[in-house]
Amino acid sequence: MPYFDAASTAPLHPLARQALLSALDEGWADPARLYRDGRRARMLLDAARETVAAELGARPDEVSFTTSGTQANQLGVLGALAGNHRNGRRLVHSAVEHSSVLHAAELHEAAGGSVHSVPVDRQGQVSAEAFETAVRVPGTALAVLQSANHEVGTLQPVAEAGAVCAAAGVPLLVDAAQSAGRLDVPGGWSLLTASAHKWGGPAGVGVLAVRKGVRYRSPLPADEREAGRVPGYVNVPAVIAAAVALRAVRQEAAALNPLQRDRIDRLRGELPRLVPDLAVLGDPERRLPHLLTFSCLYVDGEALLGELDRAGFAVSSGSSCSSSTLTPSHVLAAMGALTEGNVRVSLPPDCTDADIDLFLDVLPKAVATVRAKLDPPSTERVGDDTLVLDTLGRRCPIPVIELAKYIGTVPVGGLIAVLSDDEAARLDIPAWCEMRSQEYVGETSPQRYLVRRLS
Repeated sequence: MPYFDAASTAPLHPLARQALLSALDEGWADPARLYRDGRRARMLLDAARETVAAELGARPDEVSFTTSGTQANQLGVLGALAGNHRNGRRLVHSAVEHSSVLHAAELHEAAGGSVHSVPVDRQGQVSAEAFETAVRVPGTALAVLQSANHEVGTLQPVAEAGAVCAAAGVPLLVDAAQSAGRLDVPGGWSLLTASAHKWGGPAGVGVLAVRKGVRYRSPLPADEREAGRVPGYVNVPAVIAAAVALRAVRQEAAALNPLQRDRIDRLRGELPRLVPDLAVLGDPERRLPHLLTFSCLYVDGEALLGELDRAGFAVSSGSSCSSSTLTPSHVLAAMGALTEGNVRVSLPPDCTDADIDLFLDVLPKAVATVRAKLDPPSTERVGDDTLVLDTLGRRCPIPVIELAKYIGTVPVGGLIAVLSDDEAARLDIPAWCEMRSQEYVGETSPQRYLVRRLS
């Protein structure tokens, strides 16, 4: 079964597996103890820390290990805000940061702080000028900018942001979870976070690096481990395996990245030709080499994932909306893209050209199968030039799917009123109008969205 979801978690690197098994025998003891087994565990932990620090461009004493990238982000945000509170209580971040950053921002705001979200363009990239303007506002205590977006792969102008933050005296936290191990870590960061299972290490290991001289105060009760930044016992064997994996993937990246970039370029070129109404998302050049997100219009993304799973492909949705959570993707919404019908493909190291061939054969059939299963909504004509589509009670992306189906049934200049009680319709209908050069008149009343046909 081809595994195309390496951005969620990469397969455990073979060398990491060997290191983990060995470390379970050699590094199981408490590294804080002074007896022989404890000293041995401490030496192994120190060696792993040195390896990770060297690969990320940090000093060993700047690196602490967390239980996840999510924990690293949240501790980094809240700890840096606490350490720099004398400078102000304003947090700046891009509109497409990982949800862990956004949740930390919500907690900060609830405690009386302020938060400013910097918008992005339709490719998902933040403007360096807009970021600079936001950072230079007096009272800014911390700025956050990811190295690469986890949903569409767009690289952010981290080096430029770092220079701006340095000039303004504002620390910059860089979330490098998606790029660490694959690409060089951009300079200019004050705090850096990463996650081992994204680069082929074991799950349960995150990295929080804090530059010397950066004010940091743990938002949690004091703990003597990990320089006081992260409470709790360190999983020494997992950390050792994570370090081995990071060094291995960094050595392999020079050869692997061009191959993966070529395969993604092939998908970017051929998928729109093979599948009608397919839009590729994200920056075509400034992007991760192994990741592609595309939107199959008029398709339920979760249904498409199920169809691809039955065909033997493991992919993920580029949207966070699913049967269990009805919240549209904040990343795609910030880009002005449709938040539904999206698929993210992220290639593992062992992907082959044959896997790409098979995916190009399977996807058009899967899309056609999902599109054929959609039931029509109830419709009502109001005069000669207005059609009402009743999609109340139906989950995203049905409102947009039906709008696309019926737009051609009204005359040019005519109107379609879409009735929908799904929150995503408020984002998706304007985005569809932008993509298809139709006029979005607006939400003329609650749950009633009006569209004028222009062509």
